[in-house]
Amino acid sequence: MKVTARRPRSDSAKAAVAAAQAAALGPLPPPAFVRVSKQAKPFWNAIVTARPRDTWTDADLILAGNLARAYADIETLQRQIDTEGFILDGKAHPALAILENMSRRALATGRQLKVDTITTVGKSETLPKAAALERDARHRLDDDLIPTMATMQ
Repeated sequence: MKVTARRPRSDSAKAAVAAAQAAALGPLPPPAFVRVSKQAKPFWNAIVTARPRDTWTDADLILAGNLARAYADIETLQRQIDTEGFILDGKAHPALAILENMSRRALATGRQLKVDTITTVGKSETLPKAAALERDARHRLDDDLIPTMATMQ
């Protein structure tokens, strides 16, 4: 029986150090075998920072490249529709069908990569609680007893 090492708990000091080191390195660069255009690069960065750096496999990075290119294509198609209009010659713009197809493909790929909202943020019923915690934290920033980055400089 093969025993594999377990990942450290996400609330451990070891995990916090690993996260800080990964953040200092910035987003993962695409491997040589994955082509990411200049237009797709911001999408690539957003995708690969949605998960911990050490969880990406080569197969995941290939899918991340596909997803980044799909997002860039979606933006291009949307700009075209915005410029030319929803209706062309009395019919729906032909790019709408392509946009719909690309959007569905991107959603499926995002779920497969575990970079969708439910995976990275949580279920929708937890969002109001998280938003309330964030609002409370913002209010506490006015409290001089709680150290912040501004007070530590």
